[in-house]
Amino acid sequence: MGRIVAIDYGMRRTGLAVSDPLQIIAGALDTVPTAELMPYLKSYISDNEVDTFVVGKPLQMNGTPSQSYAGAETLVHSLQREFPAANVVWWDERFTSRMAQRTMVESGIGRQRRRDKALVDRISATIILQGYMERR
Repeated sequence: MGRIVAIDYGMRRTGLAVSDPLQIIAGALDTVPTAELMPYLKSYISDNEVDTFVVGKPLQMNGTPSQSYAGAETLVHSLQREFPAANVVWWDERFTSRMAQRTMVESGIGRQRRRDKALVDRISATIILQGYMERR
């Protein structure tokens, strides 16, 4: 059984989370510049078996596509083309950034560290992955 990789796509930065090989535990993986995302994923997959990519679907509160939707849609098509053996699924990512901020406050992370957008992106990706794994 391979891992599940969750992707919190952003126009500048993309947060990544990954499951363990048994697909039980979700953990933050990395935050990478979006321009370097595909090379990063190719390198990661060369060392790790991945069964599924879960891509956060960037929607506004009313369900319409957000500003970063077109980029995320392009990413989904690229993942399907580059990694045909892996499943690629959309996952509603509304509220994940807010949930990530709340998680950081509740875990005692200081105000200065909470401003680290890369950390927020990794936690958001982890929330996306955890939600997907719980729903399965």
